[in-house]
Amino acid sequence: MADSYESHQPTGGAAAPDAVVPPEKKSRAGRNLPAAIGVGVALGAVLVAVLLLEPRGWVAIVAIAVGLAIWELFKRLRQQGIFLPLVPMVVGGPLTVLAALPYGVTGVFTGFAVTSVACMMWCLLRNGLAGKPENFVRDVAITLFVATWVILFTSIGALLVLTEAGAGPIWVLMIGVICSDVGGYTAGVLFGKHPMVPQISPKKSWEGFAGSLVAGIIGSVLTVWLILGESPLLGVAVGAALVTFGTLGDLIESQFKRDLGIKDMGTLLPGHGGLMDRLDSLVIAAVVVWVLVMLLGYPMTV
Repeated sequence: MADSYESHQPTGGAAAPDAVVPPEKKSRAGRNLPAAIGVGVALGAVLVAVLLLEPRGWVAIVAIAVGLAIWELFKRLRQQGIFLPLVPMVVGGPLTVLAALPYGVTGVFTGFAVTSVACMMWCLLRNGLAGKPENFVRDVAITLFVATWVILFTSIGALLVLTEAGAGPIWVLMIGVICSDVGGYTAGVLFGKHPMVPQISPKKSWEGFAGSLVAGIIGSVLTVWLILGESPLLGVAVGAALVTFGTLGDLIESQFKRDLGIKDMGTLLPGHGGLMDRLDSLVIAAVVVWVLVMLLGYPMTV
């Protein structure tokens, strides 16, 4: 769960001298908590319905999320004068995710490779055959970072539903990350005093990380044991890994925003910011669960 850098009060025209302009209601962590809860519950209800009724619909949801996230990042990077090849990414990203349905791992990595090559060529020839490429190395490096972060890692998350375990690994991922977020948020707000990495995310505390560990491990033990039917001790290891790498994913996104000088990736999700402000820990944690699936030897169903 991404931390906000600061709280901003709404601005507008001058009010009458005796008028009282109510401030925007935000939590101690700097978020509009009612809006955040409402959006979270709505998104959670959709995901639960899909996973219960048609688990493979998860792949379509991930494909849509990838397209929206790329558009969000394109706008933010453009504001900073950074070129992101929108067409190959917004086409190739969702198609890479959808390639998981018929072709599994092969489809995902082929789609990622083709999209990456197309993006490099697009950056090279953006000014035409007679034009001079501008900031080629910088733009390609950022493009490939975004492609890996948004397209490849989320595609791996899509693959999680395509094993004989069905939606089980997705439940491990979602419940583990949600428990980690709730535990970290609660502990951080109530007890947070010692900054964890103040130069990257000033509001992230060691107390919050401890809360994430406790809640994330509890959630992972229950899902690994009750849903996957594996040892609770394995759940402890999975929970610790999910929290650790999810936190690192959060920090990656925080530093990305700091380098761009922005507070949120976008405004798509009220109370949360942009879509990548929600996916930051999930995309990295998805790789952790994929490693779990591979170690347990669950066969792919495609």
